[in-house]
Amino acid sequence: MNNRDAHAEGPDLAALAGLLADNTRAGFCLALLDGRAWTATELARHAGVAASTATEHLNLLVAGGLLAQERQGRHRYVRLADPATAELIENLASMAPLRPTPPHSLPAVNRSRALARARTCYDHLAGALGVAITTAMTDRGLLDWEHGLTLTGNGTAWLNELGITLPPDKRRPPVRSCLDWTERRPHLAGTVGAAVCRHAFDSDWITQIGTSRAVVLTDTGRRALRDHLGPSDDWSVTDPRS
Repeated sequence: MNNRDAHAEGPDLAALAGLLADNTRAGFCLALLDGRAWTATELARHAGVAASTATEHLNLLVAGGLLAQERQGRHRYVRLADPATAELIENLASMAPLRPTPPHSLPAVNRSRALARARTCYDHLAGALGVAITTAMTDRGLLDWEHGLTLTGNGTAWLNELGITLPPDKRRPPVRSCLDWTERRPHLAGTVGAAVCRHAFDSDWITQIGTSRAVVLTDTGRRALRDHLGPSDDWSVTDPRS
């Protein structure tokens, strides 16, 4: 077998890597980690590129299987193709070197700090808050890491106590460790991570800051986390806008 034959076999990893080897396309994928569907116009504005340029990049990402699209009337919406794609983007982001921080305006600094404190990562919680919740669940014996991350019997009872019912999803593991790209420590993902995040929104434990992925703990959330996970300085995360 010659080198050309060897390269022709198996997955085309280089093609996948090429999709993310462009700052605009990579930026689109990072923005879509908020779990929402975006229009090309919204992504173009977010990335600071022309609408026609955004469309070209989105066509490549859709054709390459990283994004899925749906149309409503004249509008085309795109989102990450599935949770596995979100996991791929998350893992790559945690491994990527951080860019040197240039001088920023105060609003830009506040936005960056807000994302680091607490944010959604596709459909689960990340940032300092997500890591703190994962750590507290581990300390209380709700999660076990001895043989890979698992939900314990006490963890299942804790979810039931909160009224959280896990949706049947055989494609995703109940719990998964996701390396947080700002904290460089793991936070909880999988169907349990997604269910806890959804419950936090529905119960007014957290609220979204503007249209970004950043979230902030409410007073209700601080009390709830203290009641259900015990006291912690991490529950004192405040709204960075205040």
